[in-house]
Amino acid sequence: MAEKQVKVTLVKSTIGASPYQKRVVEALGLRKLNHTVLLPDNAQTRGAAGKVPHLVKVEEV
Repeated sequence: MAEKQVKVTLVKSTIGASPYQKRVVEALGLRKLNHTVLLPDNAQTRGAAGKVPHLVKVEEV
């Protein structure tokens, strides 16, 4: 059985974000605006995305 995944997309620029928030976005693997990555649906991914909900969009795949 395949592991559940979530699609995380950067929808707002990190220009005005704090350095901590910029590091969280970078740790999620997001580089540019509208960049999307598939990540495993686990507590670590959900927690990191939860730290920057105003910058990312999370969708279940």
